[in-house]
Amino acid sequence: MPTPVREAREALGARLVEIRKDADLTGRALAALAGWHFTKVSKLENGARSPSQEDIRTWCRACGATDQVPDLIATVRNIESMYLEHRRQMHAGQKRLQESSIPLYERTSMFRVYDTTVIPGLLTTAEYAAAIFRFWAEFMNLPDDVDSAVAARMERQRVLYTGSRQFQFVIEEQALRTRVSSADVMTGQLDRLLAVMSLPRVNIWIIPSMAERRSLAQGSFWIFDNSRVHVETVSATLHITQPREIALYTRIFDILQQSAVTGQHARRLISQAISDTGSEAS
Repeated sequence: MPTPVREAREALGARLVEIRKDADLTGRALAALAGWHFTKVSKLENGARSPSQEDIRTWCRACGATDQVPDLIATVRNIESMYLEHRRQMHAGQKRLQESSIPLYERTSMFRVYDTTVIPGLLTTAEYAAAIFRFWAEFMNLPDDVDSAVAARMERQRVLYTGSRQFQFVIEEQALRTRVSSADVMTGQLDRLLAVMSLPRVNIWIIPSMAERRSLAQGSFWIFDNSRVHVETVSATLHITQPREIALYTRIFDILQQSAVTGQHARRLISQAISDTGSEAS
């Protein structure tokens, strides 16, 4: 089983242990109250088995902790759906993957995005996006639908200009300098970033590479309102919907902003990256 899922099960099991101990129950006593074989309690607490929603309700009733049911059920649902393999997502091509997220984007009012290495998809040029799609098509042995995937991404970017959505992007300075394609493509992408910064509902923060950091968070993530977090890994997309975990990502996003610069300070970093890109090309 993938490590993130196993860790999520173990974390849920640890919470179940706390609830049982707070009720001053042994594992066997809880099993007797629930009408289970005593080994089921051990498997649930150790993460060897995923509880059903009814298991959660039974556990909490026996422990006098029914107020914990909604949060724990959200965790169970998250574990059931959090690990989606990229190959299964993209077996119909990257175009389909881009299109599948449009409903989520359209119903989201607040986007909070943190990226460590590349420019977030909502801010990319067609040429920059094509370079990234070509990499994943080759790496994952996917159908060659780069052109249609780029068109779908450009269509998805309409959310930047419609409705009353708010967008907050925190980007590591490294993302300005990661050469995903030619110098011309990189320059065009960085110019695009400067242009997007002028949109009234878009706020961009850049974390300088040599700045003192308030957070050592690792890994890019997207927060959609306060209802969902997407974390991209090499092999999977984690869909996080458990309220406590979403709150952690929201908190770390706020701390990341404190390490970043915006406005003219951010523009200077982008302009310097443009200049350096041109110098390297020369």
